[in-house]
Amino acid sequence: MVLQNDIDLLNPPAELEKKKHKLKRLVQSPNSFFMCKNLKCVRILMGDMGISGFVVELCNQMRSAIALQMWGWTWIIKEALGRKITTVFSHSQTVVVCGNCQTVLCQPTGGRARLTEGCSFRRKGD
Repeated sequence: MVLQNDIDLLNPPAELEKKKHKLKRLVQSPNSFFMCKNLKCVRILMGDMGISGFVVELCNQMRSAIALQMWGWTWIIKEALGRKITTVFSHSQTVVVCGNCQTVLCQPTGGRARLTEGCSFRRKGD
């Protein structure tokens, strides 16, 4: 007797295992993970460099480097692109704030934390 949905029970496909409940998988594993967030919100106060009261907020590092080169400010690129990486739990129950500029990175919901628009992340260990 052959069933329509024949699968190897000892070696199930990864996509089927991912859809199952965390306790009903072949090997139990949580849905939560740690995220490394690359902060794209570096702020620079350029008053020290001769431009008084001018704050530049870099939203995307590659674009900002190109923009700084286009404006002829190549001498501040190294200071401007100082990145800060924050590790955050995917199901965080508290608001996570950037250590540099105090912007909110993610807000808690009932389950997985909601990321602020403009923040990128990757799974830690990937």
